[in-house]
Amino acid sequence: MSLIHKTDAIGGITPGPHSPMADTPTIAAPLVLLLAAGAGLGVASLYYSQPMLGVLGADIGASDQAVGWVPTLTQLGYALGILLLAPLGDRFDRRSIILAKAAALVAALLLAALAPTIGVLLAASLAIGITATLAQDIVPAAAALAPAAHRGKVVGTVMTGLLLGILLSRVVSGFVAEHFSWRSMFVAAAASMAAIGIAAWRGLPRFSPTTQLPYGQLLASLATLWQRHGGLRRAALAQGLLSVGFSAFWSTLAVMLHGAPFHLGSTAAGAFGLAGAAGALAAPLAGRLADRRGPGLVTRLGAGLAALSFAAMALAPWLSPTAQLCLLVAAAIGFDLGVQAALIAHQTLVYSIDPGARSRLNAVLMTGMFIGMAAGAALGSLLLVQWGWMGVTLLAVSASLAALAVRMGGSAQRAGSTA
Repeated sequence: MSLIHKTDAIGGITPGPHSPMADTPTIAAPLVLLLAAGAGLGVASLYYSQPMLGVLGADIGASDQAVGWVPTLTQLGYALGILLLAPLGDRFDRRSIILAKAAALVAALLLAALAPTIGVLLAASLAIGITATLAQDIVPAAAALAPAAHRGKVVGTVMTGLLLGILLSRVVSGFVAEHFSWRSMFVAAAASMAAIGIAAWRGLPRFSPTTQLPYGQLLASLATLWQRHGGLRRAALAQGLLSVGFSAFWSTLAVMLHGAPFHLGSTAAGAFGLAGAAGALAAPLAGRLADRRGPGLVTRLGAGLAALSFAAMALAPWLSPTAQLCLLVAAAIGFDLGVQAALIAHQTLVYSIDPGARSRLNAVLMTGMFIGMAAGAALGSLLLVQWGWMGVTLLAVSASLAALAVRMGGSAQRAGSTA
């Protein structure tokens, strides 16, 4: 049965009642652009608050400790949303879920913009995190719409939008908050998501549910999928390990740059997001390579590139401050490309395991990734205090090499190129 019920103005996909999606020759570029923009703007909602916390706290009359709960609750809401809501994409029409979450995210962002107290803002932050998981409904939708021969390329393009949303959101929100206000940023974010919602309502096709499991059994099936598919376990573990180094770098960079010998402010740290964005822009190449040579190869190349890029940062003590900054920029481009290439390849692998469980498979993969992100942030901060930047570097290199070992082990079992 086709996953799409109707032709849409943007996608222009009209499979017959017996035509599998894999036979569709292509997916229209405007639909891919809509999916990429929706994923990017949705996930960006998680990070708008981070550069604005200082201004926000002073304006709303909240302590630094209270304001620190804003990004914490946003990330917690996102993790809960992935675990509890993302599997619903297999049970219900993904189009309806995306539209409902877009409307709820607009409301949550407006609540944050109008929040009179820190308590209201914290509640809005949790809601933003939960509803921003529409990005994790969009990526499986892209995989379902794409023909098998081009799935890596399409998923890679959509993931580029998502990754640019993560990397550029801090730059944009810092600028808007400085020149306008933090409330203006939330209003602008709400307007952008309203535009995405309208475009999705007009352009997204409908998707047939792939399971009729009740909600409780749907969640229980996550454990079943984990136990049944070794490829899923390897993908979640390897991507989680890569995320440890990724998160350790980005969560400690601003603190490291603030100290000697750089003495740079938060604006400079935010500008490093542009270096990461350069790596993310190259990510579609990984999708094309996964289509041609197999995603297993791309996971190994990505993990290897990340390990080499992190290892290069160990040269910093022997360089001048200016050369150190250049090295950090080059390393950020390299490991971002490696981590994102591996993620796209892992998604391509995971989505091929069971087309009827793509939302649940994605939920498991993303849960592993965010566990790694949380562990990397915590360990990176601890190591920076105890052993300085070299400790962070060693953590990132070790985690990346462990991810490479996981993928090499999968290859030795002749599973790396299939799942």
